[in-house]
Amino acid sequence: MYEYFVIGKIVNAHGIRGEVRVIPTTDDIERFNLLKEVNIYIKDRFIIYEIENIRYHKQFVLLKLKGVDNMTDAEKLKNAEIKIEKKFAISCEDNEYYIGDLYGIDVFTDELEYLGVLSDIIFTGANDVYLIKNNKDEILIPAIKQCILDVNVKEKVMKVHLLEGLR
Repeated sequence: MYEYFVIGKIVNAHGIRGEVRVIPTTDDIERFNLLKEVNIYIKDRFIIYEIENIRYHKQFVLLKLKGVDNMTDAEKLKNAEIKIEKKFAISCEDNEYYIGDLYGIDVFTDELEYLGVLSDIIFTGANDVYLIKNNKDEILIPAIKQCILDVNVKEKVMKVHLLEGLR
């Protein structure tokens, strides 16, 4: 089974020649230049499209997909997600990881107390917040350097420091 990352969402058609307007959900918008095809996930199924052209306009990526040749065809793809297989993702640097790799990771304190499993990530304006669940409790931990001490994605373990008031 393949693992996929969402790198964009089609929000509308662009013009009359079949281009689609994409809001990128990747940190590196230029990563679209590395693609020859995309997996479009719409109505619970994948459709693979070859990319004919890529342009950038304001905060959008404009894609011309092979076989999508007019506004009507492009509008049918509205609200679809653009996904890539994880194996095609850009490699992370040291001490970097993909958000999707954090779900299900076991979380321990710096005193080796098991807190639970990271079950959700809340995206706020200032910093992300990790929701840790166990059989009894839920704990919210801000994703800041003072709290997140170590993340080992391979071993699925995170070490945290609980600041005063987090329990």
